[in-house]
Order: sequence, then structure tokens, then C-alpha cells
Amino acid sequence: MQRRSFLNLTAAGCATAAMTPALAACGNDSGSGKTTLKLVAADYGDNTTNTSQRYWDRVTVAFEAENRDVRIDVKIYSWTEVDRKVAEMVKAGEAPDLAQIGAYADYAAAGKLYRADQLLSIPTQASFVPSIAQAGKVRRVQYGLPFVASSRLLFYNKRLFAKAGISEPPTTWDELQAAAEKLKSSGVEIPYALPLGPEEAPAETMLWILSGGGGYTDSNGSYVLDSPENIKTFEWLRDELVAKGLTGSRTPGRVNRQELFDAFTRGEVGMLNGHPTLMKQAEGRGLDYGTAPLPTIDGKPKSTMGVEDWMMAFKQNGHQDEIGRFLNYVYNQENVLDFASRYDLLPVTTAASQAMRDDREFKRLWQFLDQMERAEFYPADKTSWASVSKALKENIGATVAEGGDPMSVLGELQRQADAAESAAR
Repeated sequence: MQRRSFLNLTAAGCATAAMTPALAACGNDSGSGKTTLKLVAADYGDNTTNTSQRYWDRVTVAFEAENRDVRIDVKIYSWTEVDRKVAEMVKAGEAPDLAQIGAYADYAAAGKLYRADQLLSIPTQASFVPSIAQAGKVRRVQYGLPFVASSRLLFYNKRLFAKAGISEPPTTWDELQAAAEKLKSSGVEIPYALPLGPEEAPAETMLWILSGGGGYTDSNGSYVLDSPENIKTFEWLRDELVAKGLTGSRTPGRVNRQELFDAFTRGEVGMLNGHPTLMKQAEGRGLDYGTAPLPTIDGKPKSTMGVEDWMMAFKQNGHQDEIGRFLNYVYNQENVLDFASRYDLLPVTTAASQAMRDDREFKRLWQFLDQMERAEFYPADKTSWASVSKALKENIGATVAEGGDPMSVLGELQRQADAAESAAR
């Protein structure tokens, strides 16, 4: 398995769509003498009042005030569609100047991206937490610029736990199953929420296979999707949670994370895996919740998942100087910490991270920072990861459906991953 220690840091994200007017074409604005940069970014908000558009509006207005020759047009998409939108734009020969999405390596391997050292000042390059920056490299060259990252914890509804007679959060799979049974018996609609729909499937999958002693890759970086450990994990989920009606009435493969986050904040979910942003959403609804380390197959600590989202710059339209100026501005400490604090996420630069550690206002996020000390990340440096992630989103839910066959599904995913790896060489 790929393991990367995180030092003292982290950050991550996801959620709903907030649409903005169509973007102007890249290039110089007619008659204005300004260069227009097109940025496509993911939305980390869960409603129109906290959309990421608000953050980018502030940043772009401030940047443009200092750089009168540059205009930034921003288009925001939900996490369920932003990667696909960028892929469609690139395929159509209309790549944006900048994209803040989930995967970069396939674009880097195709020669479509600027290198980090072609855009960033030396101080900005050096500001990234080393382990995070390392994950942005393809063949030892950095193309992916970390934007945010995060870990996960188990969230549980304290009121529902008390009503069901559960005094402590589970530490093992068997304890989780027993707690879910008690929650179901006490009338909880969704004892354990299992989002294997397209929005969160790769993350929920990774959380479970790591807790079962497996992973996406082995120590050599080769895909091991159909390992015995991974197969056993999904057989357990199918038989001990889904088949027993402990994940609600809907098929997990058709349910997205934000739907279940919303249900949790409404008091309809007993337990689910969540990232830091869920704290703010739950508190906004006045929910009394608790957090705990993720249960593992045997209760012994395993690697946990760290998630990174990426910023990348496409070469198609030129504008290297303008893109570089904008990115150096985006990655100053104030902006990095501002974005993280808006969504209860974790910053990716050492200065902003230390500022979070030093400020008790962010105390509730320290537990997520601690989780990252033994975090394992998506194999985002593999040029095949984008296609493998897409296949997971489309198919992993079938492993736990009624009559599902984890060995068959994971075996087919392994064959697709091997083929994608061969094509990428």
C-alpha cells in the first residue's frame, strides 16, 4: 500500500452545485487589453449561501485590483460533475486555464499541464507540506498543486445512541453492526449511512478497505482492487449491513454523500463516515453529535484515508505569466487559511497549517489533523487513477446490492485498472 505520513497537516472537500453565468472565452477581452483566465472549480458548500463562488469572488476581486491587466472568470460545479465537465472541455479543445478538481495525473502525462516550477515562486513552492506536494508529482515532477485535503472520522448522533442504549461509539466492525441493530430496533431510519453513489464512492470504498487491512495499491504501487482483504470487506458490508437493512431502504450504490450528510443533520442517520465540513453542517442544524476514530475489522488502528483535491494549470491557451501571478496570490497564507476555515477543512501550506494549530478557534479540527499522521492518499499520481476512479463510481455499489458478487465486481475493476495502467505506460 502507498503510505505517506502527513507531518502536522491537512485538508479536503465536496458538495453541491452553484451555477454562474457562462464564462467568457479565454484570451484578451476585446478592446480591453486584459487577459481573461478561465477557472473551473469545485463547490465545497452545501447550499447557495455558502457556495465556493463567494470565496472565489473575494479572491478574484482583490487580485484584479492589484493586476489591472488580468480578468478572472470562475465557473463553479458540484463534485458530482466538475471532473467530467473539465474532461469534456479538454476533449473539445477548450481547456480552461485553471482547474480545481480531483485528479491531475492523466492531464500531466498527456503533456497538457504546466509544471509547478513554471508558475510558482520558490517561496510558494516551498510552502506546501512536503508529503502533500509529493503526491502531486508524476515521474518526480510536480504538476498537481494541492488545494485542500482532509481525513475522516466516524460521526454519530448522540441522541439516537442514547435512545438505543448505546453508551460508546464502536471500535470494531462487529460493534458497529451491533450498534446499527440497536439503532434500527429503536426506529432509526438509517442506522449506518453507506454512500456508494458517484459523488463519494472512491472515498467510502477506501475507508472501508483500509479498515479491513486492504487498500487500492500494494507497497510497489500496483493496483490490488481484488485482493482477498478487499473482497472480504465488501462481503461483510453486503451480508452484515446492507442485507440486514442497516443502511436504510435505498440501494447504497444510488445514494450520494451529501444526501446522507443532509439526512444526518436532520437526525435521520445514526452513524456515518464524515469529513470536517460535516461538523459545521450539523452544528448549523443544532445536532448533538460525536466523533470517533473509524472502526476497524479487529479494533486495531489501521491506516486512515487522506483526501487531496488539486489545482492545475493547462498550457493550451498560454497565459503562463498571468496564471503564475494568480496562483502565487491564491496560495498566500491569508487565502489558504480563509478557504479552509470557511468549510472546516485543513490547509495545505505549512504556515497556514501552523496558524490553525496555534489558534484555539480551530481546536475541533485538530483531531482531523492528528488523523493525517498515518494517512494514505488516493493514488492520484498514477495517470490511470482518473479512469479507475470513474469505474469505481459506476460499479462499486454492485458489490453490496442484493445478489451482488464482490469477487466478480472487484475482479472486473482490477482488469480495467490493469488495462488503464498498461495504456498509461
